Amino acid sequence: MMMFKSVLIAEDQEMTSISVRKTLEDLNITRAEYTYYCDDALMHIRKNLQGEAPFDLLITDLSFEEDHRKQEIAGGVELIDAVRKIAPNIKVLVFSAENKPALIDDLFKKHGINGFVRKARHDAKDLKLAIDALAKGRTYLSPDLKQSVKQKNTFEFTSYDITIISLLSQGTLQKNIPSYLQENDIKPSGLSSVEKRLNMMKEVLEFSKNEQLVAYCKDFGII
Repeated sequence: MMMFKSVLIAEDQEMTSISVRKTLEDLNITRAEYTYYCDDALMHIRKNLQGEAPFDLLITDLSFEEDHRKQEIAGGVELIDAVRKIAPNIKVLVFSAENKPALIDDLFKKHGINGFVRKARHDAKDLKLAIDALAKGRTYLSPDLKQSVKQKNTFEFTSYDITIISLLSQGTLQKNIPSYLQENDIKPSGLSSVEKRLNMMKEVLEFSKNEQLVAYCKDFGII
Protein backbone atom coordinates (compact mmCIF):
# COMPACT_ATOMS: atom_id res chain seq x y z
CA MET A 1 0.00 0.00 0.00
CA MET A 2 1.22 3.49 -0.85
CA MET A 3 1.70 5.70 2.17
CA PHE A 4 2.62 9.33 2.56
CA LYS A 5 6.33 10.10 2.47
CA SER A 6 6.41 13.63 3.83
CA VAL A 7 3.88 15.22 6.18
CA LEU A 8 3.51 18.72 7.57
CA ILE A 9 1.53 19.30 10.79
CA ALA A 10 0.12 22.79 11.44
CA GLU A 11 -1.01 22.78 15.07
CA ASP A 12 -0.51 25.37 17.81
CA GLN A 13 -1.03 22.98 20.75
CA GLU A 14 2.18 21.14 21.55
CA MET A 15 0.59 18.05 23.12
CA THR A 16 -1.69 17.58 20.12
CA SER A 17 1.26 17.94 17.77
CA ILE A 18 3.18 15.28 19.71
CA SER A 19 0.16 12.96 19.56
CA VAL A 20 -0.17 13.39 15.79
CA ARG A 21 3.54 12.70 15.28
CA LYS A 22 3.23 9.51 17.36
CA THR A 23 0.35 8.40 15.13
CA LEU A 24 2.50 9.01 12.04
CA GLU A 25 5.33 6.98 13.55
CA ASP A 26 2.91 4.10 14.15
CA LEU A 27 2.16 4.21 10.41
CA ASN A 28 5.91 4.18 9.61
CA ILE A 29 5.82 7.73 8.28
CA THR A 30 9.23 8.95 9.35
CA ARG A 31 9.44 12.35 7.69
CA ALA A 32 7.11 14.69 9.53
CA GLU A 33 7.64 18.36 10.28
CA TYR A 34 5.47 20.56 12.42
CA THR A 35 4.81 24.23 12.96
CA TYR A 36 2.74 26.30 15.36
CA TYR A 37 1.97 29.03 12.80
CA CYS A 38 0.03 29.10 9.53
CA ASP A 39 2.52 31.48 7.89
CA ASP A 40 5.34 29.06 8.64
CA ALA A 41 3.29 26.14 7.30
CA LEU A 42 2.82 27.87 3.94
CA MET A 43 6.50 28.80 3.86
CA HIS A 44 7.55 25.18 4.52
CA ILE A 45 5.29 23.86 1.77
CA ARG A 46 6.49 26.48 -0.73
CA LYS A 47 10.13 25.79 0.18
CA ASN A 48 9.76 22.03 -0.27
CA LEU A 49 7.89 22.17 -3.58
CA GLN A 50 11.09 22.04 -5.59
CA GLY A 51 12.88 19.62 -3.30
CA GLU A 52 13.34 15.89 -3.57
CA ALA A 53 10.50 15.12 -1.16
CA PRO A 54 7.75 17.77 -1.27
CA PHE A 55 5.03 17.41 1.33
CA ASP A 56 2.25 15.13 0.15
CA LEU A 57 0.03 15.54 3.23
CA LEU A 58 -0.92 18.56 5.34
CA ILE A 59 -2.60 17.96 8.70
CA THR A 60 -3.97 21.21 10.07
CA ASP A 61 -6.18 22.55 12.81
CA LEU A 62 -8.72 25.29 12.00
CA SER A 63 -8.20 27.65 14.92
CA PHE A 64 -4.86 29.09 15.99
CA GLU A 65 -4.46 31.24 19.09
CA GLU A 66 -3.04 34.72 18.63
CA ASP A 67 0.18 35.59 20.40
CA HIS A 68 2.96 38.19 20.16
CA ARG A 69 3.83 37.13 16.62
CA LYS A 70 1.64 38.78 13.99
CA GLN A 71 0.44 36.42 11.26
CA GLU A 72 -0.64 37.09 7.70
CA ILE A 73 -2.66 33.86 7.69
CA ALA A 74 -4.79 33.74 10.81
CA GLY A 75 -6.47 30.34 10.59
CA GLY A 76 -6.69 26.93 9.03
CA VAL A 77 -9.25 27.75 6.33
CA GLU A 78 -7.07 30.57 4.98
CA LEU A 79 -4.06 28.27 5.12
CA ILE A 80 -5.87 25.55 3.16
CA ASP A 81 -6.86 28.04 0.45
CA ALA A 82 -3.32 29.40 0.23
CA VAL A 83 -1.81 25.91 0.04
CA ARG A 84 -4.27 24.82 -2.65
CA LYS A 85 -3.05 27.69 -4.88
CA ILE A 86 0.60 26.60 -4.81
CA ALA A 87 0.29 22.85 -4.21
CA PRO A 88 -3.06 21.67 -5.62
CA ASN A 89 -2.13 17.98 -5.37
CA ILE A 90 -1.27 17.90 -1.68
CA LYS A 91 -3.76 15.99 0.47
CA VAL A 92 -5.31 18.05 3.27
CA LEU A 93 -6.58 16.49 6.50
CA VAL A 94 -8.27 18.78 9.01
CA PHE A 95 -7.89 17.76 12.66
CA SER A 96 -10.18 20.00 14.69
CA ALA A 97 -12.66 20.17 17.56
CA GLU A 98 -15.19 21.76 15.19
CA ASN A 99 -18.43 19.80 14.82
CA LYS A 100 -20.81 22.03 12.83
CA PRO A 101 -22.08 20.05 9.80
CA ALA A 102 -22.52 23.11 7.58
CA LEU A 103 -18.96 24.29 8.16
CA ILE A 104 -17.46 20.82 7.68
CA ASP A 105 -19.45 20.25 4.49
CA ASP A 106 -18.21 23.63 3.27
CA LEU A 107 -14.61 22.58 3.89
CA PHE A 108 -15.01 19.60 1.56
CA LYS A 109 -17.05 21.34 -1.13
CA LYS A 110 -15.57 24.84 -1.25
CA HIS A 111 -12.07 24.43 0.13
CA GLY A 112 -11.22 21.00 -1.25
CA ILE A 113 -10.10 19.18 1.88
CA ASN A 114 -9.69 15.41 1.66
CA GLY A 115 -10.48 14.42 5.21
CA PHE A 116 -11.81 15.66 8.54
CA VAL A 117 -11.13 14.13 11.96
CA ARG A 118 -12.76 15.59 15.03
CA LYS A 119 -10.66 15.94 18.17
CA ALA A 120 -12.43 13.66 20.61
CA ARG A 121 -12.11 10.32 22.38
CA HIS A 122 -10.28 7.72 20.29
CA ASP A 123 -9.14 10.36 17.81
CA ALA A 124 -5.73 8.66 17.42
CA LYS A 125 -7.48 5.62 15.96
CA ASP A 126 -9.60 7.92 13.81
CA LEU A 127 -6.48 9.69 12.54
CA LYS A 128 -4.91 6.41 11.46
CA LEU A 129 -8.05 5.44 9.56
CA ALA A 130 -8.16 8.86 7.91
CA ILE A 131 -4.52 8.84 6.83
CA ASP A 132 -4.92 5.33 5.46
CA ALA A 133 -8.04 6.36 3.51
CA LEU A 134 -6.37 9.45 2.05
CA ALA A 135 -3.31 7.41 1.06
CA LYS A 136 -5.67 5.14 -0.90
CA GLY A 137 -7.22 8.09 -2.69
CA ARG A 138 -10.43 8.21 -0.66
CA THR A 139 -11.93 10.97 1.45
CA TYR A 140 -12.57 10.56 5.16
CA LEU A 141 -14.97 12.00 7.73
CA SER A 142 -15.16 10.96 11.38
CA PRO A 143 -18.01 8.44 11.79
CA ASP A 144 -19.75 10.47 14.51
CA LEU A 145 -20.07 13.41 12.10
CA LYS A 146 -21.23 11.52 9.03
CA GLN A 147 -24.87 11.32 10.01
CA SER A 148 -25.20 15.00 10.90
CA VAL A 149 -23.52 16.08 7.65
CA LYS A 150 -25.75 13.69 5.72
CA GLN A 151 -28.83 15.18 7.39
CA LYS A 152 -27.66 18.66 6.48
CA ASN A 153 -27.09 17.66 2.85
CA THR A 154 -30.46 15.93 2.49
CA PHE A 155 -32.50 18.62 4.25
CA GLU A 156 -34.89 20.31 1.85
CA PHE A 157 -36.22 23.77 2.63
CA THR A 158 -39.90 24.17 1.81
CA SER A 159 -41.40 27.42 0.48
CA TYR A 160 -42.90 27.83 3.97
CA ASP A 161 -39.41 27.58 5.51
CA ILE A 162 -37.98 30.10 3.06
CA THR A 163 -40.80 32.55 3.77
CA ILE A 164 -40.19 32.37 7.53
CA ILE A 165 -36.42 32.72 7.21
CA SER A 166 -36.76 35.57 4.70
CA LEU A 167 -39.01 37.46 7.11
CA LEU A 168 -36.47 36.99 9.90
CA SER A 169 -33.69 38.23 7.61
CA GLN A 170 -35.73 41.38 6.91
CA GLY A 171 -35.94 42.14 10.62
CA THR A 172 -39.41 40.76 11.34
CA LEU A 173 -39.69 39.52 14.91
CA GLN A 174 -40.58 35.85 15.28
CA LYS A 175 -43.76 36.71 17.23
CA ASN A 176 -44.93 38.95 14.36
CA ILE A 177 -44.49 36.35 11.58
CA PRO A 178 -47.99 34.82 12.08
CA SER A 179 -49.59 38.17 11.18
CA TYR A 180 -47.81 38.18 7.81
CA LEU A 181 -48.75 34.56 7.17
CA GLN A 182 -52.41 35.24 7.97
CA GLU A 183 -52.53 38.34 5.76
CA ASN A 184 -51.11 36.34 2.84
CA ASP A 185 -53.23 33.26 3.50
CA ILE A 186 -50.17 31.08 4.20
CA LYS A 187 -50.87 28.09 6.41
CA PRO A 188 -50.15 27.00 9.04
CA SER A 189 -50.04 30.54 10.39
CA GLY A 190 -50.00 29.99 14.15
CA LEU A 191 -47.02 31.04 16.26
CA SER A 192 -46.57 27.49 17.58
CA SER A 193 -46.29 26.17 13.98
CA VAL A 194 -43.67 28.79 13.16
CA GLU A 195 -41.70 27.99 16.31
CA LYS A 196 -41.84 24.24 15.69
CA ARG A 197 -40.59 24.63 12.13
CA LEU A 198 -37.75 26.94 13.13
CA ASN A 199 -36.72 24.63 15.97
CA MET A 200 -36.74 21.63 13.64
CA MET A 201 -34.52 23.41 11.08
CA LYS A 202 -32.09 24.53 13.78
CA GLU A 203 -31.95 21.04 15.27
CA VAL A 204 -31.19 19.36 11.93
CA LEU A 205 -28.60 21.96 10.97
CA GLU A 206 -27.23 22.16 14.53
CA PHE A 207 -27.80 25.85 15.12
CA SER A 208 -28.88 27.35 18.42
CA LYS A 209 -30.05 30.76 17.20
CA ASN A 210 -32.29 32.08 14.43
CA GLU A 211 -29.47 34.42 13.40
CA GLN A 212 -27.24 31.44 12.60
CA LEU A 213 -29.98 29.87 10.48
CA VAL A 214 -30.50 33.13 8.56
CA ALA A 215 -26.76 33.57 7.98
CA TYR A 216 -26.46 29.97 6.75
CA CYS A 217 -29.34 30.41 4.30
CA LYS A 218 -27.80 33.61 2.97
CA ASP A 219 -24.39 31.98 2.55
CA PHE A 220 -25.85 29.06 0.59
CA GLY A 221 -28.17 31.20 -1.53
CA ILE A 222 -31.35 29.71 -0.05
CA ILE A 223 -32.76 33.19 0.56
